[in-house]
Amino acid sequence: MTKSDASQGQSASELISKRISELGDWRGETLSRMRRLIKDADPDVVEEWKWGDVPVWSHNGIICTGESYKKAVKLTFAKGASLKDPARLFNSSLDGNVRRAIDIHEGEKVDESAFKTLVRQAVALNSPGKPKPSKKAKS
Repeated sequence: MTKSDASQGQSASELISKRISELGDWRGETLSRMRRLIKDADPDVVEEWKWGDVPVWSHNGIICTGESYKKAVKLTFAKGASLKDPARLFNSSLDGNVRRAIDIHEGEKVDESAFKTLVRQAVALNSPGKPKPSKKAKS
């Protein structure tokens, strides 16, 4: 993908679909399946195309990115270190203070229920909280 693709009026969703199609192998199938799970977990998710060629799913901030490499599809959660991961889906970028990633290799399946839970947690973490009362507020 080049910047000109985006400038030719293709939406982020169209560019993500094009990427999945271009991969044409297990990586495309994996990225497509994970995309469906993200949308299932958060019907209001926004698809974006950032940094030249990276699919991004957001809701009040980035939930995760979906990059494809020769041997893995990597889903990096922007605030993954703050998410509870009892199913231990995160298997990459574990040393960072903020991000966590899930590397999916050919033939591997991801626990769909646990993955959707991570997505929902990420959305909740991005959601604006209730406004805090001002220190000047009088009771």
